[in-house]
Amino acid sequence: MNNHTGHGAARGTPVSAVPMDNAGMAIPINSDVIHTPPLASATVMVVRDGPSGLEVLLVRRHGNSGVLGGVHVFPGGKLDAADRQVDPAALDRTAAELLSALAEPGLDPDTAVGLHLAALRETFEECSLLLGLHESLSAGCDGARLAVQVREHTLTGLDFAAAVQRLGQPLAVSSLLPWSRWVTPRQPSVTNKRFDTRFFVAAAPAGQDASHCTFEATEAVWLSPRAGLERYWAGEIDLAPPQIMSLCQLGRLAGVAQVQAVARSRPPALIEPEPFDQDGCRVICYPGDPRHSRREPVWDGPTRLTYRNQRFEADGGLAALLG
Repeated sequence: MNNHTGHGAARGTPVSAVPMDNAGMAIPINSDVIHTPPLASATVMVVRDGPSGLEVLLVRRHGNSGVLGGVHVFPGGKLDAADRQVDPAALDRTAAELLSALAEPGLDPDTAVGLHLAALRETFEECSLLLGLHESLSAGCDGARLAVQVREHTLTGLDFAAAVQRLGQPLAVSSLLPWSRWVTPRQPSVTNKRFDTRFFVAAAPAGQDASHCTFEATEAVWLSPRAGLERYWAGEIDLAPPQIMSLCQLGRLAGVAQVQAVARSRPPALIEPEPFDQDGCRVICYPGDPRHSRREPVWDGPTRLTYRNQRFEADGGLAALLG
């Protein structure tokens, strides 16, 4: 799962347009039980319509990263205190609307706002994309120029929200559609930390180029969900289980409009993986699996992954993931 603290808006490098090198890394399996509560965080599946269909943006974490080093993930990170403190008047949706969209019993409005702000901020910090400028662009506003100006302001010490507001732009939380909520179990399989991560989907903004933050990542690449899973299976990239299963679901959809329609049609799925060890292998099961405490499935396709051959595999192999 891509959960980590942002480290500021470092200047990026253009998105990769060449074949990726062989990642050559096996994700180590964690067996420790973590007793601390999960950290609130947000991640964004930025999608666009490519020449052959739906594409999603992935960034490769630096190999020395404390969380999922060397793994290809969606941009995202943990909720910062400043994300909760934004002026509600600066948002293009109300706090009540954001709370309703997340559909989480007991969640407070400040956290609902903060999670959306964290998603916008992390996407900008990690990929240089200012989400939600579609209407401004159609009115003649230069989104790429605005992104540069926001970065310049953040380099002077302004936080992300203040930098966007200084340019007279709303904080476009409406560009984010909640997709799922992943809660790391007490025995995480691929990290020794726990996160409560809200996955959002967002359309890639027109007129802006994605670039990766050189502090946290070594690559940013657009891939179809199918190509991402195929490259994972070929050993060219590493993916963590939430990315595997999310790509599996996106791969069943035809384009951005269908992704958005699905996101709007139902509340975000709550996914609480339940790991166990069987025949010396780590197995992670998901809602709908016979071994999971929730028997109602939340998606079509595989309901478990097993760590074999130094990777997580679905029963039925790549064909099962591709649907």
